[in-house]
Amino acid sequence: MDQIFQSIGETIGSFFDSAPVQFGLRAIGIYLIVIWLASAYWAFRDMQQRSDNAILPYIAAAGIILFTPIFFILAVWIYKIVRPHEKIGEVWERNLAEEALLAEVESIHHCPTCEKRIDDEWIICPNCRTRLKRVCPNCSRLVGMDWSLCAWCGKDFERRDVPAAAAVEALPRGRDATDRISATTAAASTSSALPSSVRNAGPVRPATAPIPASAQDPLPER
Repeated sequence: MDQIFQSIGETIGSFFDSAPVQFGLRAIGIYLIVIWLASAYWAFRDMQQRSDNAILPYIAAAGIILFTPIFFILAVWIYKIVRPHEKIGEVWERNLAEEALLAEVESIHHCPTCEKRIDDEWIICPNCRTRLKRVCPNCSRLVGMDWSLCAWCGKDFERRDVPAAAAVEALPRGRDATDRISATTAAASTSSALPSSVRNAGPVRPATAPIPASAQDPLPER
């Protein structure tokens, strides 16, 4: 019996001691080491794509390396469980899709009173008769009810316009005042041009023409 077991052991030993088997075992060992290191590098790169933290990729790679080439498959399985489920690029794409959907929803206008969908060019809501917009009196374009001025032509809704009749009535008064000022200025300039002796003599009296004889004695001679 012992000889049988001894012969079996010698056969197995001679099998593993052969050159092809030794080459195959070394190739398998090298393959496992390469897969082990590649798994650590894959965990490092995968964590970089899933987290903004600069330390986590090194921790993931070190965890796989510590499990040795024999148990690294268990480390990879644990890493797949605890890693973030979404990549950073996938999170950005999802956020952009949500923002685009929200912008599309906000672009659809609703009545502030009845919350019904309305059109951009409506002035009054047909459901609850709420005033939605008004027409600019200057450019005849639609403007919001809460606008203080027109964004198209710059019309200021808070400034009151002067009536045309009042402007026409104020125009002649302004001209009369301008004429009086001009006359006063002309008289002042004329008086300043006269000699000083004339200005001191007082106001100039108009010359009296001689009275005709017929006018002095209207009675007829006897």
